[in-house]
Amino acid sequence: MQGVRFCFGCWPGGPVTPPPCLVCGSRTGYYTTGKCRRCHPSADAGIDSCSDCYAWGATRFHGWLCRGCITWRRNNKTIAPCTICGRVLHLGFWGREICRLCYKQASTMRHPDGKLDLAGANRHGQQLFLADVFQVGRIRRPPSVQEPPVVRTPAALRHEQLLLFTMRHDLAAAGRARIPAPPDPHLAAQMDQAVLNHARDLGWTERQTEDTRHGMRIVLAIQDRPGDPVNASDVAQLRRIDLPMWTVMDVLAKAGMLDEDRTPALDLWFAKQIEDLPQPMAGEIRQWFEVMKDGSPTTPRRKPRTEGTIRIHLGWALPILRILAGAGHTSLREVIKEHLLDALPASGNPRAQAGQGLKSIFRLLRARRILFTDPTARLQTGHAEDRQPVPADLEAIRTALTSSNPAQALVVALIAFHGLRSGHLRRLQLTDIRDGRLHIDGRIILLAAPVLDLLAAYLDYRNRRWPNTANPHLFLHYRSASRLEPVGQRWIWLTIGPGINARAIREDRILNEAHATGGDARRLADLFGLSIQAGTRYTNTVDHPDLMR
Repeated sequence: MQGVRFCFGCWPGGPVTPPPCLVCGSRTGYYTTGKCRRCHPSADAGIDSCSDCYAWGATRFHGWLCRGCITWRRNNKTIAPCTICGRVLHLGFWGREICRLCYKQASTMRHPDGKLDLAGANRHGQQLFLADVFQVGRIRRPPSVQEPPVVRTPAALRHEQLLLFTMRHDLAAAGRARIPAPPDPHLAAQMDQAVLNHARDLGWTERQTEDTRHGMRIVLAIQDRPGDPVNASDVAQLRRIDLPMWTVMDVLAKAGMLDEDRTPALDLWFAKQIEDLPQPMAGEIRQWFEVMKDGSPTTPRRKPRTEGTIRIHLGWALPILRILAGAGHTSLREVIKEHLLDALPASGNPRAQAGQGLKSIFRLLRARRILFTDPTARLQTGHAEDRQPVPADLEAIRTALTSSNPAQALVVALIAFHGLRSGHLRRLQLTDIRDGRLHIDGRIILLAAPVLDLLAAYLDYRNRRWPNTANPHLFLHYRSASRLEPVGQRWIWLTIGPGINARAIREDRILNEAHATGGDARRLADLFGLSIQAGTRYTNTVDHPDLMR
């Protein structure tokens, strides 16, 4: 209740029995302000049975009625005892006045001549059902939306063989030669032509095309139900027999035949992090994780956060959560401000970071009404101190600039001369470089002469290595050349080489510019796209005694 710090289960001297709901009188499922979960507008009432026909799947948004009963009530205004079951409901006349549940039972047991035996069909009770499953509506799409080219075959529509159990196929043990032919030749021919079309569009080599065709035949042959979408986990096994999985997945996805059934790496990482927490606390953290990952379209609305943000916030908060769990707290609802003050580090960056992670969790759960109070609301944990930018190892940068690897030399040059970020390098496309200028994020950068020389050398290497690629990105490797995706962050790290990283090179370049211009923050903003606050971090080092030496 408003102004009360305790729920009825945690009431001092309790637990106390909650009062009945002010709306429906229910003595179970109490939520807040005198109402139960079914009646309170902010509570998640979940799913329940329909009030009229008992079909499972009704929600509060339709007054706990299924769509069939809503229509039945609209078309049948008479309210009286049903002549079959005796319940007082809206009745329809089918030779005698009956409710919808009795009518549905009779219609499912209709005689071959079409007659309804109302009393006989309901003599031994009714078979309940799921709500809104008797009519399948078609999804209407705007004319501008194009349907994906889904492959449908006669074999997939004629029958469906149910599975007794799911068994993972071991392609490594079977080998390439022992895989049987696909059971549906028509579907196999369609997908083979899809591979050839995709290979022509993306400029694949003959070997890539043949390996992808072979892999496609294998994944179609091991399907449990021919014609159904192919599981991505089955396609991933092609790596065990040295066949490409990504090209097969691309073709299946384009044809609408790929079912992504693999667990994302972020979900696996999260499950491992919270496995040692008490079950109630782990469930609350999981709700925070789901909203952070997928966002929330309902009030309070929230945009999805990046994977890095989720990992950082949870990593900062986990040590404190484990301390709370070790102290005997099984749920975040039991935590108060004093508990957090005892568990937090005394000062410094560890305290500030832990506070930021805990505030991310408690604020979100309080906004979703999962927690009654937010113990971090007035908790002061300070701010993390900014890391001082320092010069990088120039000898390692010079070695990379003169590398015999054209990709390494160009990547390091773009960072060392123009301060590009790793994300810029990954997204950079061939059309972003025109007339010796780089167009990126609304800025136009005049490329330095050494960078232009290294760019020309890399483009020559790129054209020799992948002459037929359709990938529009500037940087490629052996896998992305046959696709349209950019290179990954790991490729950037490996290409730069050991001993240095993209962030250190970029900071060295900005730091050098700050000292060369006497701490001109506006110049840093124009050249490197920094905000004034970010530029101040570098301009503050101009008079630093250690850097002056």
